[in-house]
Amino acid sequence: MKVAVVGAGSWGTCVASLSSVNTDTVLWARRPELAEAIDRDHENPSYLPGCSLPDTLRGTSDLAAAVAGADVIVMGVPSHGFREVLTEIAPAIAPDTPVISLSKGVEQGTLKRMTEVTADVLVGHLPGRIGVLTGPNLAKEVAEGQPAASVVAFTDEATAEAMQKVFMTPRFRVYTNTDVVGCETAGALKNVMAIATGIASGLGFGDNSRAALITRGLAELTRLGAALGGNPLTFLGLAGIGDLVATCTSEKSRNRTVGFQLGQGRSLDDIIADMNEVAEGVKSTKAVLELAATHSVEMPIAEQVGAVLYDGRAPMDMVAELMGREAKPELHGIG
Repeated sequence: MKVAVVGAGSWGTCVASLSSVNTDTVLWARRPELAEAIDRDHENPSYLPGCSLPDTLRGTSDLAAAVAGADVIVMGVPSHGFREVLTEIAPAIAPDTPVISLSKGVEQGTLKRMTEVTADVLVGHLPGRIGVLTGPNLAKEVAEGQPAASVVAFTDEATAEAMQKVFMTPRFRVYTNTDVVGCETAGALKNVMAIATGIASGLGFGDNSRAALITRGLAELTRLGAALGGNPLTFLGLAGIGDLVATCTSEKSRNRTVGFQLGQGRSLDDIIADMNEVAEGVKSTKAVLELAATHSVEMPIAEQVGAVLYDGRAPMDMVAELMGREAKPELHGIG
């Protein structure tokens, strides 16, 4: 079996290193010098400096060569470039080839999840062979071999089980799930909440504030995820609360970092200029709010994050808005 991982950011590189333990894997990097470093030095100096990659992992900047003859395609491209890159390689992908998205975002304009974009681009592709790998997976920790767990979701259970074997290692435990909508929605929405918790920390608030935001953020994720067709129970698993906790509490989280610096008074433009990887929540918050409006789902935390990101609202004003909302009962944690 040959696995082609398209996109050599921190998480794409990490996933490629996992699959290379079990099967032949090639990792595509857009920049030739980065592909050469991965292939020659077994390290990604741009996104995972200091982390050794398996000798078996091959790097290339030739996209056509990377996907030629691949039995599994893993898309590690951010949401804003996902459709373009997938369109370029579409002719090389057979209808029964498993295609796995690592992107935790929503496409601007169409409001589509990446599996929906995949189905758009790969006309006639078997629906059960389009899925996601998601969970509380901070790339550097996984790359260092720290114990971690994730979820691979396909509507076709046999495909999910086959992909479970591809990515599971002694230090990376993979569970299967057939709720692609729930798993994928959770991954996209949690980035918005990570920005919110980062803002709270940047303002100097502590554990109580963070816990409240995570809990109420989970309620918002669950409401919208269920409205989109996901199973509410999925949000209580690794793809939901697991990923939410990791992203909202870790200083390694890009989205939390954006929020933290906003809370400390930096401008969004300056923050983004200093980052070498995409913080998906910055772009996807707008799409999330549009989805919520379309499905008449109340998402007060996401609304305030959007106001800070796009409307110039002061972070402290966000706190006043959330704390001053009308009193209401908590209904089984999702009220």
